[in-house]
Amino acid sequence: MAGAGTFTLLLALSASSLATTVINKYEDTKYEPTWESLDSRPLPAWYDEAKFGIFLHWGVYSVPSFGSEWFWAQWANKEKKYLDYMEKYYPKDFTYQEFAKDFTAEFFDPKQWADLFAKSGAKYVVLTSKHHEGYTLWPSKYAYSWNAKDIGPHRDLVGELAEAVRANNLTFGLYHSLLEWFHPLYLADKASNFETQEFVDNKILPEMQELVNAYKPDVVWSDGDWESPDTYWKATEFLAWLYNESPVKDTVVVNDRWGKDIPCKHGGFFTCTDRYNPGTLQEHKWENAMTVDMASWGYRREAKLSDYFNVLDLIQSLASTVSCGGNLLLNIGPTKDGTIVPIFEERLTQLGQWLDINGEAIYGTSPWTYQNDSMTWGVWYTKKDTAVYAIVLHWTWSENILELASPLELFQDASTTVTMLGNEDDGNLPWKLGDTVSITFPDKATAKSEWAWVLKIEAKATLPNVV
Repeated sequence: MAGAGTFTLLLALSASSLATTVINKYEDTKYEPTWESLDSRPLPAWYDEAKFGIFLHWGVYSVPSFGSEWFWAQWANKEKKYLDYMEKYYPKDFTYQEFAKDFTAEFFDPKQWADLFAKSGAKYVVLTSKHHEGYTLWPSKYAYSWNAKDIGPHRDLVGELAEAVRANNLTFGLYHSLLEWFHPLYLADKASNFETQEFVDNKILPEMQELVNAYKPDVVWSDGDWESPDTYWKATEFLAWLYNESPVKDTVVVNDRWGKDIPCKHGGFFTCTDRYNPGTLQEHKWENAMTVDMASWGYRREAKLSDYFNVLDLIQSLASTVSCGGNLLLNIGPTKDGTIVPIFEERLTQLGQWLDINGEAIYGTSPWTYQNDSMTWGVWYTKKDTAVYAIVLHWTWSENILELASPLELFQDASTTVTMLGNEDDGNLPWKLGDTVSITFPDKATAKSEWAWVLKIEAKATLPNVV
């Protein structure tokens, strides 16, 4: 592997030889390169119906697998934890680039991964094609010597996973970082206060078009935008090309990370901040991107069991997110050799078991008038057609009787029925209307769902959509 100086020179030479622009002039196109025009594009329906996806953070940072996926930046910033780690285990002149040769992915089995994702109940998968370190998981001609084909596994990891994911009838998407911490062209643009755009013209725009044309992702999940405005990134020009001319123009969805003032204001769906979960109904479609490991997006060898969310935590995140109009994008970090460690496999499998029974209350639903119950804690609502679903996270009350305050209007008609998903063969559950509605649960030992329980409340008339 080349040293840091050689690596920097190679990047600079490769970038300087590229064309200075890849974005066409937009004449007579449906969407203009303005936020007003781009924001008028309807969000493709598949995304809202899917509700649940898997996020994967995988790259050279998976080799040290220590601290977080920001290892390189934190080490370069001389944070003590990282300096001590490197001093203890690596030679003094060791460079971050030297980690790449050990990003081997020798146990990476894309079919096995995709089978697990399908088993989890997820409907789409988003892979980090390139994180802030600049290393690409595909053989990009704009990342000479710093991609998974040239150094490390010597494989097209993006292409292999895309094929396997789609073979499982899941939708495939790609995360892509705009900035690269130590790319010389980016650093030069940054030094000019982003008055120059050499990095964008010669690296980022052609790279993103290459990625979309080669792999046709139906999610383009942008990140690394926070240091500079959307005009520096030429974000609206790229999105106009994506919506008008790209091979995924009719199906692709994008997020909101296209410039330092753009998140939560513009884009197909909003992510706003990492682990965004407002707990209230939002007017614009949004996504809760969160991690099973509470402290990191990438795999950490030093993580403790207490650092991981348990399955009920994850079900609660899914229920609250969907109830408030969002999608859950749940992140795991594979290892450098391409394995998904058992704790992640277990959590995804448990979610799949829950969704096998209760997915009717998640997929294709809409927010209801109320998102959670006004009296009983830990109850979240969704709706579909004539049914309201009450997702009950805790079964702690006495005599198996649940009291609910929010859905009283649904019980004004005696013909309203209540069943428990997975226990439909037991028939309708008894209910009684007073100041609250009292619903009698079956014996807990007979409940098919292990962690949270869903009541299907069916009224006569089709219920109106809230959003």
